[in-house]
Amino acid sequence: MESLRIIDTWPVTTAAAAVVRADGTVLGTHGPAEHRFPLASVTKPLAAYAALVAYEEGAVELDEPAGPEGSTVRHLLAHTSGLAFDEHRVTAPPGNRRLYSNAGFEVLGDHIAKASGIPFAEYLRQAVLEPLEMASTTLDGSPARDGVSTVADLVRFAAEVQAPRLLDPRTVLEAQTVVHPGLKGVLPGYGHQSPNDWGLGFEIRGSKSPHWTGNSSSPATFGHFGQSGTFLWIDPVAGVACVALTDRAFGPWAAEAWTPFTDAVLAELS
Repeated sequence: MESLRIIDTWPVTTAAAAVVRADGTVLGTHGPAEHRFPLASVTKPLAAYAALVAYEEGAVELDEPAGPEGSTVRHLLAHTSGLAFDEHRVTAPPGNRRLYSNAGFEVLGDHIAKASGIPFAEYLRQAVLEPLEMASTTLDGSPARDGVSTVADLVRFAAEVQAPRLLDPRTVLEAQTVVHPGLKGVLPGYGHQSPNDWGLGFEIRGSKSPHWTGNSSSPATFGHFGQSGTFLWIDPVAGVACVALTDRAFGPWAAEAWTPFTDAVLAELS
């Protein structure tokens, strides 16, 4: 795909990108697909997928207590537990506001580790990474932000989410459906959004503006971006997913570059 070559114009040292269909067909790659990049918050969809495996295996229930009083596994996945951004401090009642929280995902990881008797990084490896042959992906700390992976591995994950084999498709559909509709909140890097739609571990584009996906992305588009200059989006209407990983921290350059890049990808596909 010619549109992927746009990453060569980005002000980064190293970048790689790919587009994949639901059937696993890779429509194009550009850049070093086997280069390992820190994912930052693109770690969260991987952690969420492992949490959903734990749910289907019966290790946890989505509506069982987890985190602050009144909070559940579902609240933690949807950033509505009330926990602060990067502190284990309660700042709102559960279900009241969309408070993007790294701390919430750390609590979630600890909760699953306790319920399963397996350290969360190992649970993620056994539940998601190994079955999908994501051999270059590791979690070396927080389930909120300490994943390291490659475009080649994330293409496998993006294909799985589009056509699930590890999970019941109904579970994945629930993960990409808004939890607690109508909640306002701040989307890091893009300011206050009303509503700030989120599913179970996946951010949902909806009507957000500005946004890191394309102007032509469907409202159903879901995924995540990371402060390490990384993103993964899945557009169910277009029937494709796109991964882009870089070695430069998110900033104004990314806000300016990512939207026209996504629009170019979608235009080439149409």
